[in-house]
Amino acid sequence: MYALDELLAFDHVMRSGSLTRSARTLDLAKSTLSRRISQLERQLGQPLLRRQSNRLLPTEAGQLFHAYCRQILELAKQGRQALDELSEEVSGELHVATHNALARSWLSKSLAAFMDCHPGIRLTLQTSASPPLSADSQAVTVWLGEVPGCELRQEVLGWLDRGLYGHPDYFASCGEPRHPRELPRHAWIDLLGETEQGLTLTHPARGEFHFQPPDSRFRVDQHILHGDAIARGHGLGMMPVWLATMRERAHPGSLVRCLPEWSAAPVPVTLLYAFGPRPRRVTALLECLRQSVPSEWRPAGRSQAHCGSPAESRQLGVADTATNRCGFSH
Repeated sequence: MYALDELLAFDHVMRSGSLTRSARTLDLAKSTLSRRISQLERQLGQPLLRRQSNRLLPTEAGQLFHAYCRQILELAKQGRQALDELSEEVSGELHVATHNALARSWLSKSLAAFMDCHPGIRLTLQTSASPPLSADSQAVTVWLGEVPGCELRQEVLGWLDRGLYGHPDYFASCGEPRHPRELPRHAWIDLLGETEQGLTLTHPARGEFHFQPPDSRFRVDQHILHGDAIARGHGLGMMPVWLATMRERAHPGSLVRCLPEWSAAPVPVTLLYAFGPRPRRVTALLECLRQSVPSEWRPAGRSQAHCGSPAESRQLGVADTATNRCGFSH
């Protein structure tokens, strides 16, 4: 059976005569579009397109099959519209993957509110050491940090500023640095090699200062363990300000920010999800996550990044909007 995304890819190339233009229209990587057409040709057992100069033209088989392709796509569109009109309920299975730093601090509460709003949803939340990158991933992923080389749509929800933190007892015994040039003499807690290549701090009036932190005696791979080590007085460490503030609210007196006017480059919180048409439940989840972004995060604004064209395709004529009926506290 032919996959709808393969038929859609073939239809767009037939009408544009160009892989590049069709990939831009569909918001797909050119390699993904080419792969889908190749898969369709393998299923049919014969080529559908041929290259002539700078255009792709249909073969005789392609010209014949395109008429049937259009009929299949139109029926799929009508079927989707009929189902949408039948029920406004948001229901079904959802898989959410996330960076461990966001699971308890924000995401789990947002997902709980979403499930309360939509009783027909069954949701699996899984923390991961690395984000999914393949275009075939059906998970909605919320990630902290850059996500290079992915085939998924990336939508930045916000940015987390970062600062230097330590425990009051550590500062009492080792002194509190007054300038970044004093940092190399302090013990350092590293988040799994995050600062091995050095760290650049920025001051609004004094500009940048780059330094090489000393070798860390203790390295961890989770933000919560990183915060634990700093809060036990083992040394200084770089933390997202929002995460440190939440920890301090829960455990007053465990963290103190030093050199508060100096900060490291902020890190993005990014939504990752598949290109193309989405089930109603996925669209509703994305909208709820956008609405629940904490007010303390720096707005995404012009920092938003994508793996492809910024225009989201409305494939099969399905509108890409959903009304958010969930309420959240920031």
